[in-house]
Amino acid sequence: MKLLIKRKTLSDTAKVPTQATPTSVGYDLYADIEKPVVILPGECMRIYTGFALEIPPGYFGGVYARSGLATGNGLIPAMCVGIIDPDFRGNICVPLKNLSDEAQYIAPHTRIAQIIFQPYAEVIFEDAKELSDTQRGAGGFGSTGK
Repeated sequence: MKLLIKRKTLSDTAKVPTQATPTSVGYDLYADIEKPVVILPGECMRIYTGFALEIPPGYFGGVYARSGLATGNGLIPAMCVGIIDPDFRGNICVPLKNLSDEAQYIAPHTRIAQIIFQPYAEVIFEDAKELSDTQRGAGGFGSTGK
């Protein structure tokens, strides 16, 4: 199945998202910046991609870290997973957080994150006085590892 995603280029230097291999799930997002930028340890910087998307209803774009940038440089999307809603039409931005102890440099057209297009369910919440019993019950953090 192929999903049609319309893309509006907002900058002459914006780079189209690409797949690293034909079966890669994520599409790499590129930094649309004029000159290299420095992200200091602990700092968060918004990096724009230079394009907007029209994602069809029933889908969203999940923006995830690139494993090489995260493990090699300590740069991850600040919100862990960014959500691009189907009604958003603005410049796609990735706020990158530097988790390393060293300044990190982002050059123009650096692959900064990846986007995966995913379906979502519309839900209806129903008030209930009781919920069904399960083995776990209300057990929270770490409760299944005991």
